Amino acid sequence: MRTTEPGERRPPVITFTTDFGTADPYVAAMKGVALSICPEARLVDVTHQVQPQQVLQGAFLLAAAWPHFPPGTVHVAVVDPGVGTERRAMALATEHGLFVGPDNGLLSSALPDAARPQGREPARVPLPAGVRGVALTNPAYHRHPVSATFHGRDIFTPAAAHLAAGVPLAELGEPVRDMLAFPPFRGRRRPDGVVEGRVIHVDRFGNCITAVRAEDLPSPGVTVEVRGRRVPGLFPTYAALPEGPGALIGSGGYLELAVRNGSARETLGAAVGDVVAVRPTG
Repeated sequence: MRTTEPGERRPPVITFTTDFGTADPYVAAMKGVALSICPEARLVDVTHQVQPQQVLQGAFLLAAAWPHFPPGTVHVAVVDPGVGTERRAMALATEHGLFVGPDNGLLSSALPDAARPQGREPARVPLPAGVRGVALTNPAYHRHPVSATFHGRDIFTPAAAHLAAGVPLAELGEPVRDMLAFPPFRGRRRPDGVVEGRVIHVDRFGNCITAVRAEDLPSPGVTVEVRGRRVPGLFPTYAALPEGPGALIGSGGYLELAVRNGSARETLGAAVGDVVAVRPTG
């Protein structure tokens, strides 16, 4: 296996996270643009199965993936219900990588938790030390003509590819000092000790992944209430689950509802956005 020699520049990596699906040519068009600008780039799909217009879910899936990539990776994310409106197109540079997408909360995980809003709703927050941002206002780094309905192809991907090719962030547009961000993905403890969260993603196995982190749990033994059903937990593995649904901590460190050899989504009728209440047992 070939390895990178000392001093040799590794091929840049560009990832893509969208709600475009794969039945249409949209993703291929973005990749074609990227390769036309930066032909040496390695292109990686995070997912194109974000539910349409579900910005929060897209932000969560990007957050689950980007920490596993090498520093300097350029992450393009496009879940953009406001495409063509006055919402800002932006790029961020952090010590971990570069993030390109709409300023609608999708890029929240580029910020540390402490810099994100601490309430229940998304809010504009200042960029913390170590994070630089620009609005993608320089037309020299756009694909022309720019479609009002496909900024993923005409603004975001060209910006990402130019960054991957070594163009300085400042060349892409005017500096920005704030951004819209979602609160950190985690459960919220109520005065009665119950931890509340939401189902934030359902994977292809039907596992319902919540925004409740392992460290948010009120006790090692819990009962999770969702859609009027009570789900016991915690179990160490999928194989250890009882008959019917059970709760466990998944590989990302978040509370999941699962069914052994089955689908929690179908068994519980659960969906992205459903509220879960986690109660201590024992």
